[in-house]
Amino acid sequence: MILLKNAEVFAPERLGRQDVLVAGGQVVALAPQLDVPPGWQVEVLDLQGQMLIPGLLDGHTHLTGGGGEAGAATRVPAVQLTHLTLAGVTTAIGLLGTDARTRTIAELLACARGLSALGFNALCYTGSYEVPPTTLTGSVRGDIVHIDRIIACGEVALSDHRSSQPTFDELVKLAADCHVAGMMTGKAGLLHLHMGDGKRGLSLVNRALDETELPARTFHPTHVNRQKWLWQDAKALAQRGCTVDVTAFPADDESLSAGQAIADWLDSGLPRERLTVSSDGGGCLPTFDGDGVLLHMDVGRSAAILEELRGLVRDGRAWEDVLPFATRNVARLFRLAAKGHVAVGADADLVVLDANAHVAHVIIGGRWFVRDKVAVRRGLFEPCDTF
Repeated sequence: MILLKNAEVFAPERLGRQDVLVAGGQVVALAPQLDVPPGWQVEVLDLQGQMLIPGLLDGHTHLTGGGGEAGAATRVPAVQLTHLTLAGVTTAIGLLGTDARTRTIAELLACARGLSALGFNALCYTGSYEVPPTTLTGSVRGDIVHIDRIIACGEVALSDHRSSQPTFDELVKLAADCHVAGMMTGKAGLLHLHMGDGKRGLSLVNRALDETELPARTFHPTHVNRQKWLWQDAKALAQRGCTVDVTAFPADDESLSAGQAIADWLDSGLPRERLTVSSDGGGCLPTFDGDGVLLHMDVGRSAAILEELRGLVRDGRAWEDVLPFATRNVARLFRLAAKGHVAVGADADLVVLDANAHVAHVIIGGRWFVRDKVAVRRGLFEPCDTF
């Protein structure tokens, strides 16, 4: 049992100064004053007014590593446990990207299970950029229904020279499999869509909403902040009921940062629950010329999510306004009811931020993963405590 005293709690709504009692992997009490009964074995930590927030949920992480688009030497290494925990991420959903030949769903599932064995919350998608999708059971529906940690399909690439150029019929068949599998299992049942720079943009998704009975929530396009015109189309799509996802990557003249996109979303008065933010952690962030030749490659980092949120707060936004995009909204979309908020009965996935809003402590499932900015739980092959 752990008692966190004098925490400034954002749940993500602001609750003010609270004590938080953790037991059995859950938050079991939350009140302005909690005392330890005589004889109870409870670890007490006085946070002295430090912020306590729900653990961040990263809905787009390349757990096996991404890349490989300029040869085998450009394959990004697998994400390590501390890359996630030191970034304040307590739940990550892993996926494949361009490469579904040297990377496999089996490898991705093994990565998710390995992180889960360490106490971290790791889930994954089936499929990759390509259509027909790579699966384990022979179908997207079968993978979601039969495999424990597979909860959705993605990232299927649209409007990108690296995509398999899926047709409208192929896209809606995939979406239908996701939707029905979600109904059968209570899992997310989403079709997570990688959006490229191509001028077709979100046209296939809009057509699916026009011509089929599929619920708008089934479609979850990501990287929608990579082009300013695509961002405008994504905002219109959200008004039709879809949730869209922005990526925490460096912005240029043609794109918006995740922070800029979130600020615009808030100022536009759009439904706040229909926007999420993810990191593309472990994935490559490439720049191509007009012939598709790689010019430059960066690598996504889970730490970028909290960096974007900090930037928004420095610009005058309130924590309670920006936190839901990386906590509650993600949990609701992916049907993870016990995550993304601080409340009695919720999972004890908690992050404490210092006075500069950097990660000080992390608890996942009621166990310490970071104490005083040092990773106290690591993967077996991690060489150091920090990243």
